[in-house]
Amino acid sequence: MPFKPVMLWTDALIFVLLAVVLIFIYRARSREHLRAPWREVARSRTGMVTLVILLTYVFIGLLDSLHFRLPLSNTSNQPVEVQYSIEVLSLLDIIVTPLRTQDEKTYSAPFATQLYVKETIERPDGGQERVYPRLKYGGAHLKNPQQEQTGDIIAISVKAILEGLLAWLILAGAIIASLVRCKNSSFKAMFNKVRHGATELPWRAILVTAGIIVLFIALAAELSVKYHVLGTDKVGQDVFYQAIKSIRTGLVIGTLTTLVMLPFAVLLGIMAGYFRGWVDDVVQYLYTTLSSIPGVLLIAAAILMLQVYIANHPEQFDTVALRADVRLLFLCIILGITSWTGLCRLLRGETLKLREMDYIQAATAFGVGHFKIIARHILPNVMHIVLITIVLDFSGLVLAEAVLSYVGVGVDPSTLSWGNMINSARMEMARDPMVWWPLLAAFVFMFALVLSANLFSDTVRDAFDPRLRKL
Repeated sequence: MPFKPVMLWTDALIFVLLAVVLIFIYRARSREHLRAPWREVARSRTGMVTLVILLTYVFIGLLDSLHFRLPLSNTSNQPVEVQYSIEVLSLLDIIVTPLRTQDEKTYSAPFATQLYVKETIERPDGGQERVYPRLKYGGAHLKNPQQEQTGDIIAISVKAILEGLLAWLILAGAIIASLVRCKNSSFKAMFNKVRHGATELPWRAILVTAGIIVLFIALAAELSVKYHVLGTDKVGQDVFYQAIKSIRTGLVIGTLTTLVMLPFAVLLGIMAGYFRGWVDDVVQYLYTTLSSIPGVLLIAAAILMLQVYIANHPEQFDTVALRADVRLLFLCIILGITSWTGLCRLLRGETLKLREMDYIQAATAFGVGHFKIIARHILPNVMHIVLITIVLDFSGLVLAEAVLSYVGVGVDPSTLSWGNMINSARMEMARDPMVWWPLLAAFVFMFALVLSANLFSDTVRDAFDPRLRKL
C-alpha cells in the first residue's frame, strides 16, 4: 500500500460525532418541531455567516483527522517487506507540505527574507562580521530582496486574488444554478434576487463570506510557498502551519468534551428532577461535591497520573502521535467530568417543572412506565436547553484548552495547539527585539473561532428558546 492508515482515538470519536450530527439532521428534517427553529437560524444573516466560518474550521479539522504513515524508501534492490515511517501524518499535512517541510534555522519575521537575529560570519579577508543571514526558503527566489520583495509580493497577491475570484465565481454560479432548479426560475431572475438580498435564505451574505474565505485561502496558498507569511518560531517552524494545525486541537476539545459531559448531565439531571427523593439528594450531593473541587487542580492531578502511566508503559505507545493523542483524549474526559454540573442543574430544575404538567400526570395515572415517560415527554422538552448549552459551552472549552496549556497541564507539548503557542510566546515576548507574531497568530485564529461560535450560539439560543420563539 502507498500508505498505512492510522486511526487515533480522537479520530474515531470525531467521526462518530460527525455521524451522530448527520443522523440528527436526517431525523430533524421529518419533524416540524425541530425544523422550525432551524429555519429561524437559516434565515438569520449572522447565523449563516458564522456557520460558514465554523464549517471552514470543521473542514480543516476533518482533513487533519485523516491520519496515515508513509512507507520508507527501499534502498536495496531486494524485495523486502514494506516498512512504514514512525511519523504519523494527516491529509492536511500533505496538502500544506511546503509549510511543514520548509523550516528555517530560527526566528524570522512575517514575510522576512533574513533571520531575525544577527550571526557572526567569517569574511574572505579572515575578519568577522555580524549580519542577518538570508533565509533558506523565505524569499530564496529573490536575488536582491530589498529591491524585489515588494513588487514580488504584489504580483503574487494579484495572481492569488484573480484565482480566488475565479474559484468564487464558479462556486457562486453553481449555488445560483442549484437555486434555479429548486425554484423553477431563470438564472437572471435568481441572480438579481441573490444580489439584492431578496431570497428567503441570506444567500448574499453567505456568498460574500465564502468569497472572503476563498480569497484568504488563495492568498495564503500562493504567498506561503514563497514566504513565511506569519514568520517562524525559535526552531524555525512556520507559525502559519502551527496555527492551522491547532484548529483540530481546539475543535477536539470543544466537541469531544461534549460527548463525555452529555450522558452525565442529561441522565442524572432528568433522574434527579423526575424521581426526586433520595435520587435527587444523591445527584445534588454528587454535583455539589464535584463543584467544590478546584477544576484546575483536578485536571492537573489527572494529567500527572497519565504522564506517570505513559512513562511506566512505553511499549503501549509506539509513536509520538499516539502518546499525544491519548493525553488529548484524557484531557477531554477530565474536562467533561468537571463541566457537566451546570447543565445537570438546569435539567433538574426544568424536569421538576415538567413532571407537574397535566400530560405527565395523565400518563402516570394511565400506568405508563417512568422511563417511557422520560423518553417520550421529558427528554424532548428539555432538548432545547441541552442544545443551547452545548453551543454556548463550545467557545468556553476552546478557551479552557489555551489556559490549561499555558499553565502546563493541557495538551502534550508535541501537540500543536493555540495554548502551546501562547505558552511558548511568554518568553518570546520578553526578548529584545520582541518576537510578537506567534502570539498574534494564535490570538487571531482562536478569536475568529470563538467569536463565530458565540455569535452562532446566540442565534441558536434565540431560535430554540420557547420564550423568544415567534408565534
